[in-house]
Amino acid sequence: MQLQQLAYFVAVAETRHFTQAAERMRVAQPSLSKQIKALETELGAPLFSRARGNVTLTPAGEALLPLARRMLADADTARQEVAELAGLRRGRVRLGATPSLCAGLLADALARFHREYPGIELLVEEGGSRDLVRALARGQLDLSVIIMPLQSDDPALVTEEILRENLVVASPSHARVRRPYLRIEDLRGRPMVMFRRGYDLREATLAACRQAGFEPRFAVEGGEMDAVLRFVEAGLGVAVVPSMVLDGRPGLTGIPLAPPGLRRTIALAHRKDVEPTRAAQAFRATLLFFLAEADHGGELPQGVELIRGVRDSARPSRDASPAADRG
Repeated sequence: MQLQQLAYFVAVAETRHFTQAAERMRVAQPSLSKQIKALETELGAPLFSRARGNVTLTPAGEALLPLARRMLADADTARQEVAELAGLRRGRVRLGATPSLCAGLLADALARFHREYPGIELLVEEGGSRDLVRALARGQLDLSVIIMPLQSDDPALVTEEILRENLVVASPSHARVRRPYLRIEDLRGRPMVMFRRGYDLREATLAACRQAGFEPRFAVEGGEMDAVLRFVEAGLGVAVVPSMVLDGRPGLTGIPLAPPGLRRTIALAHRKDVEPTRAAQAFRATLLFFLAEADHGGELPQGVELIRGVRDSARPSRDASPAADRG
């Protein structure tokens, strides 16, 4: 079994078309078909059904697809690591993060990392924690900044809790809410702007409302973070959001929830069976040191606190990363 054969197989599985797969892989279609046939012969089972011009995966193909994706991703990671060990002043970090984190602290941490390591390519994938955990398991990401607890029982993941953050009720600044805090029960019957399905914040809000004995009333649902905040600014309803996303939005105000309120824990995650590349380790060190500095200087957003132990483990990224990774 060759990696090239697996790459051809994945291309056909994703396009469901041999000619389009050959174009993607920049190879002649007969050569691609020949390699797929050789792979099927070696495995002893057909991978595709080609009935009436439609290409679909057989049960054997369905079983192979996630394994093939992971093997190709691991091979790509190995090439990156060997390149770094060979002393090349370049590399790559594939980072996953939820949209609320991309809009907050993460942007400043990425900017610092880019200044220190301009030769390292940064690839950022936004998504809900569940999607990011799946991407990690498939080998498509090196690190992810996710929300705990994990909606997965995958034992192959290592998590490192770094921040805790309060959730607040966002409303338009002109609404002039005079109460110092709200209870979840106060949201009963109020129009709410709700995130799309799969968002961690959606699940947390629904769970809190149901625990309080009511179903929330949606004015609008299905948005991403920026859309939800804009809808609230427009007066369509209120939304439960992380406190950090309100920084720099004068049109919104955040009303704390009554103690104990709602909080979320933010963590770094990576695969246990694959050591993060040196570039990924450098990013982790940069992020933790950035957060420790912000905490020491009182510059963390309101409602965000560093988890005890992170400050002590944080070190300047240049001490934790090899000179070969620097640009």
